[in-house]
Amino acid sequence: MATRAGARLDGWVAALSVYRDRRILCILCLGFSSGLPLALVAGTLSVWLAELGVSRTMIGLFALVGLPYTLKFLWSPLIDGLRLPVLTALLGRRRGWAVAIQAALMAAALGLGASDPAAQPGVCAALALLVAFCSASQDIVIDAYRVEILEERQQGAGAAAIQIGYRVAMVVSGAGALYMASFFGWFAAYAFIAALVLVGVAAILLNPEPDAPAMAEQRPGLAAWLAAHVVEPLAEFARRPGWGWVLLFILLYKFGDAVAAVMTGPFYIEIGFSKIEIANVTKAFGVAMSITGALAGGLMVAKLGVLRALLAAGVLQMASNLMFVAQALVGHDIAMLTATIAAENLTGGMGTAAFVAYLSGLCNVAFTATQYALLSSLMAVGRTVLSSSGGWIADQMDWIGFFLVSTAAALPGLLLLLWMIRRYPARASG
Repeated sequence: MATRAGARLDGWVAALSVYRDRRILCILCLGFSSGLPLALVAGTLSVWLAELGVSRTMIGLFALVGLPYTLKFLWSPLIDGLRLPVLTALLGRRRGWAVAIQAALMAAALGLGASDPAAQPGVCAALALLVAFCSASQDIVIDAYRVEILEERQQGAGAAAIQIGYRVAMVVSGAGALYMASFFGWFAAYAFIAALVLVGVAAILLNPEPDAPAMAEQRPGLAAWLAAHVVEPLAEFARRPGWGWVLLFILLYKFGDAVAAVMTGPFYIEIGFSKIEIANVTKAFGVAMSITGALAGGLMVAKLGVLRALLAAGVLQMASNLMFVAQALVGHDIAMLTATIAAENLTGGMGTAAFVAYLSGLCNVAFTATQYALLSSLMAVGRTVLSSSGGWIADQMDWIGFFLVSTAAALPGLLLLLWMIRRYPARASG
């Protein structure tokens, strides 16, 4: 008995050792750069709009500026197949694209911070859309770089690392931006976040270009380029058994969380929390739970297999939405908010780490950017297009009813996952 227990402990220690690799640290920093912009066009922006008295319905519609996260597969073949002449020669295909996009992202974030959402909501929305476009493009490069630079055994750790960096960035662009906005105004907050994108630039410059996969000789001409970089990545995926169910699952897995997330900022404001309280509890405290959840998610994938880890984390994610129901009943209570955020961030970190590992395992290295962009775009549909109705739903009922609806929205994805585990048992154990 003691021998078996010792062997199990050694297995966990061996699994944890993968986090010491320098490449995992690089992915951690790139995850940080990837996570900075999302709050600028989602949570932090929704607090800014709520403070200005913008209606719930309009705040919900602002979630549509996240459409580039959904549609990024449309231009991912360009990033897979085109080279930037000077930057590619200096840095390589992946790193050249990354640096160019990160420079554009910093400029767009500064423009958004300088806008006036109350006086010119259209201009604000356009700039938020530009930030989202640059952010989604950065994600295309970072995701491809991560999948290509890591060995297969490191993908779970890489998924956890990118989520840890992403969650830390969400705290910084959430709590940090709210602190900055409280004392120095919204432009200073957005300028601060724009400067932090340099962390990702440094990670790219200080790490190597991944080896390019061997490609078949390509005939000249636009038709041949489109066949190689647009048609074939999609056709290769569509030749796999059960590919339609896989796409539907990706669409639905995070839907419940997304519906709730789009309105949590206005919810906190309406029940009486100040920006500082929101920053202290929902952002700063939540990062520890997110990091713990991401690490746990990576280990769950190693021990349970991807699909069973997704199921366990998904059930916990759905249950965490009920904490917001309790929060609505209690009202303005810091202790309750702390418990709510602990549950949400812990389970969210677990589910997202497992989900990213799942998406990474679906990619053929010959078409990494295009295929991962397609898969993660479907994931973003729930967060943007489908969840944009959250504001309208919240306007039709009280907060208790809204969060019960968001909990129920998680059920279809979990039921489909349970069916996939039974239909594809070999995948569930791998």
